[in-house]
Amino acid sequence: MLDSPDEYQEIRDAVRDLCRQFPDAYFRQLDQQRAYPEAFVDALIGAGWLSAMIPEDYGGSGLGLSAASVIMEEINRSGGNAAAVHGQMYNMGTLLRSGSEAQKEKYLPGIAAGKLRIQSMAVTEPGAGTDTTRITTSAVKKDGRYVIDGQKVWISRVQHSDLMILLARTTPLAEVKKKSEGMSIFIVDLQQAIGQGLSVRPIANMVNHETNELFFDNLEIPHENLIGEEGKGFRYLLEGLNAERALIAAECIGDGYWFIDRARRYACERIVFDRPIGQNQGVQFPLADAYIEVEAANLMRFKACALFDAQQPCGAEANMAKYLAAKASWEAANVCLQTHGGFGFATEYDVERKFRETRLYQVAPISTNLIFSYVAEHLLGLPRSF
Repeated sequence: MLDSPDEYQEIRDAVRDLCRQFPDAYFRQLDQQRAYPEAFVDALIGAGWLSAMIPEDYGGSGLGLSAASVIMEEINRSGGNAAAVHGQMYNMGTLLRSGSEAQKEKYLPGIAAGKLRIQSMAVTEPGAGTDTTRITTSAVKKDGRYVIDGQKVWISRVQHSDLMILLARTTPLAEVKKKSEGMSIFIVDLQQAIGQGLSVRPIANMVNHETNELFFDNLEIPHENLIGEEGKGFRYLLEGLNAERALIAAECIGDGYWFIDRARRYACERIVFDRPIGQNQGVQFPLADAYIEVEAANLMRFKACALFDAQQPCGAEANMAKYLAAKASWEAANVCLQTHGGFGFATEYDVERKFRETRLYQVAPISTNLIFSYVAEHLLGLPRSF
């Protein structure tokens, strides 16, 4: 049942074939070295998987979010970590949806061809956290350019990206009628920016996830790097979050299936008291429960993706898919570790590595509590809590 064919089986088989070239030992070594999976990412780019959602007119495959989510799922299901590459999927979408035709022609063919990476998005700030409307990084127009000053934190893949999406205030918070107004989105050429007004400070963290603190000090970027209309950046940002959450849900689902499959195999092979431990209901029932939860989350993921691809509202479904999938993957991780017992803590089994990786999604890119708040307000009609 874990390998039941579906309409995306051709994509699944192709991504799995690629992932087989990068076995557990590859990711285990990277984790120990805290290194970026350069060879793996190059292989994904070379095969065209990271340009799946770019229209064919710009050199991409023109696939929908459903297909793109399957790519992310299979990376994690194969034992890898799509967090190294998922930014390309939804960051490119910001440019595709809100960028000018000149911007699309300038960047999208290069991204599709693998010559440019747009892996990074700079939104979060130390003083604002999840209250994005409170950001203070400023973009002041001066002589046909914008001058950027401020600070960002938890910004991933900056060191392995050519382009970055940046959210900054073009109008101070005190001067807008609504706190969601006055923010704008820019595309930043990192090769020109780093060392020329942008400094990057890596943040050591629990998982092998390249993330950083950014400092902007009079960074100048051309006016033509403004995406869409000035002051509407927050709206553009929200438009892309549904795709991000659906993709993250797919990664969690991939993790969930990986944990269940590893635990199932171990439970069949491990003999204690002259019988496989998987014969015991105390082992069977938690695994069955975890599998049911992952399957249910999978349905909500595809519902969110289907609505997105049909250009229908999908905010509720994308949020719920992310919540259900993150919860299911974490529960499957706990069951897998418990099934392995002490061996689950040994790096050679890869359970502890994946255990750490999937825990992230209870917190990012949107926390569980914010999803609860969204559902309470927008679906249940309760008063806004913040």
